[in-house]
Amino acid sequence: MQPTVPFGRYEQLRWSANWSAPTKKHRRSGLYDAFIPATIATGSFQLGDEAVAAVVHATKALAELNGSSPRLASLSALAKNLVRSEAVASSRIEGLVLSHKRLARAAYKGQGRPSGDRRAAEILANVSALEQAVELGAEARLIGVGDIQDIHRTLLQFAFDEIAGIVRDRQNWIGGSDYHPLDAAYVPPPPEHVTPLLQDLCGFMARTDIAPVVQAAMVHAQFETIHPFADGNGRVGRALIYTILRRREESPRYIPPISLVFASEPRTYIGGLVDYREGRLSEWCAIFAAATSRAAVLAGKFAHRIEALQQSWIERLGNPRRDSVVRELIASLPAQPVIDVPAGTQLTGKSHVAVGTALHALQGVGTLQRLNEKKWGNLWECGALIQLVSDTEKQIGGVPDRATEASGDQLAHPRRAIGT
Repeated sequence: MQPTVPFGRYEQLRWSANWSAPTKKHRRSGLYDAFIPATIATGSFQLGDEAVAAVVHATKALAELNGSSPRLASLSALAKNLVRSEAVASSRIEGLVLSHKRLARAAYKGQGRPSGDRRAAEILANVSALEQAVELGAEARLIGVGDIQDIHRTLLQFAFDEIAGIVRDRQNWIGGSDYHPLDAAYVPPPPEHVTPLLQDLCGFMARTDIAPVVQAAMVHAQFETIHPFADGNGRVGRALIYTILRRREESPRYIPPISLVFASEPRTYIGGLVDYREGRLSEWCAIFAAATSRAAVLAGKFAHRIEALQQSWIERLGNPRRDSVVRELIASLPAQPVIDVPAGTQLTGKSHVAVGTALHALQGVGTLQRLNEKKWGNLWECGALIQLVSDTEKQIGGVPDRATEASGDQLAHPRRAIGT
């Protein structure tokens, strides 16, 4: 087996003692190695046979997922549900864990604004950032550093306003002490290298001569290696996967929740990112492609389960006609499982009276449950849909552990990411 060469170079730097740190151990000074990744905008890259086969399989899985047409759910409703599942899983990798029920209620209560639930607001901001990344991929123009900053700004809009959208101007690191990088597991490039490397990354994102799955894998790994922000790197880096898959028309309708697979296999995911940095591109691309294939199959099965559930509701209602309000609401519920009359009117375009009647009919057959009227007002919730999403995640094992939390943003500690 040929020895691998790091995909970049190390630069030895000196860390000066931080005299404001609380203890002598924290005030250490010394030498550390920062990694400066190689540029990729114009490079040529070779994959081994196993990685090529995995990429071909992932490409077919994406085509099958996006080639299917829902019979009962609206296309936009299924797409929205998959985006939300991806955003929730991506947030969980960083230790932001929240039940889908709590998130759905917060989404209704916030209506695009931060609700009283801070954690829910952060995850909903991740949903918005992911939607923004997907929409960016659909635009017929080159992607710039400013676009990546805009995604980051959306992500952190309810968390850290002072660093949202700001490329870091200080050294950051992963692991070790909060006060110095001397014992860090990984030290990204010094700040003066970050903007040029992001510009190079954008040049790579414009290429069309690389297989889309490989391009998405490399964009994600290169972004994480650069680690350009003080916080939010993991979530932005995973969002950029979908910018590429949408831009290259691999996911024109549905996105596969790849983060759900990453969250279920944290050591494989983290190991793959290390593989990339150490020059084992084939190994990382094979891991990424396998996760993409699994996520695409999962998304397809999830869509079928939703349709089976919807069919059971229609049968309980006595098979109402296709253009009925109640059918339209059933088709839209995957996107909005917590609903009231105004929301139903907006979704269907029908009158308040017709929507109210349909919601009561859905409550009558057990599709919807009325929430506490004193607390919530006239509001219904589709518990079966929320439970279906949760059960699907449990089946794949998408529950983060400590190793996963260390892989993305900041080891769940802002000071470790900004080096203060």
